[in-house]
Amino acid sequence: MENTQFINAMVKSAKEEIGRVIVGSGETTDLMLTSLLCGGHILLEGVPGTGKTFLAQAFAACLSLRFGRIQFTPDMMPGDVLGTNLFDFSTNTFTLTKGPIFTQILLADEINRTPPKTQAALLQAMNERQVSIDRQTYPLGDEFMVVATQNPIEQHGTYPLPEAQLDRFLFKLLIGYPTLEEEREIVNRHGRLAAMPRISDFGLRPLITAEQLDAARRITASIQLSGDLVNYIVDIVRATRSHHAIESGASPRAANMMASASRAYAAVSGRGFVIPDDVKYLAIPILRHRVIMTASADIEGITSDGALRAIIDQMEVPR
Repeated sequence: MENTQFINAMVKSAKEEIGRVIVGSGETTDLMLTSLLCGGHILLEGVPGTGKTFLAQAFAACLSLRFGRIQFTPDMMPGDVLGTNLFDFSTNTFTLTKGPIFTQILLADEINRTPPKTQAALLQAMNERQVSIDRQTYPLGDEFMVVATQNPIEQHGTYPLPEAQLDRFLFKLLIGYPTLEEEREIVNRHGRLAAMPRISDFGLRPLITAEQLDAARRITASIQLSGDLVNYIVDIVRATRSHHAIESGASPRAANMMASASRAYAAVSGRGFVIPDDVKYLAIPILRHRVIMTASADIEGITSDGALRAIIDQMEVPR
């Protein structure tokens, strides 16, 4: 219990620090910290102006980890992400010029604005935490994490992420409009200038060190997950493959990720064991980007969230 209290205190301090800058982001921050603890990646989706990039920057500012950013554009090439070997005439050898992917927390801003071959440059990095350049493999480290953003409305000049890319993200989090009270508070805090404020102006402190993160991850991996909850997770994932509105269901990777994320969310909540509500809460953000809806479901207006909610509601919950 003391171990999980250590994680809970760490999470609470990080949330308070982020809350100094970002209004109304408590639940999203919880899931970002959950992903951090279990080594997952995050996809933030929302219309422009809802603070996706600002949230990612504030999240990174609370970590004692290297931060890098890639602003994806239609003309970007894989070498712009990974780096390239350049010939050094003074030594008659090739030297690697590392790309921005060589960091620990990577903000992949507007990831759907770059072509698929450039998006694919992230596949190996996200899955294996290493990259291959000219048949040479370079490690990125266990702390490597991608926080990507995308705009769901404007489709001109965008490239939808392929299923293989989406499957690498632990969560797809939807950033909606704030409540009336939250929007008033946003204007009170940030309405002095028309330009977006800089994260450095707020003096956010790095509260989570690499050593603390490593210890927290070891604790998280030991969180108790009962056999009944393992069965519950597997049953939910398998049910996505037989639902009438879903053409292609979630893979076994989704079940593994749900188990890992459930342990991490229990730790974030200060518990040394997973409860069914953890699984129910995490199921939709874990699965919504891993299922492909049928054409008839699209015509009928059945969304992935709606189909997944129906599956979860019909599933028997373990006692």
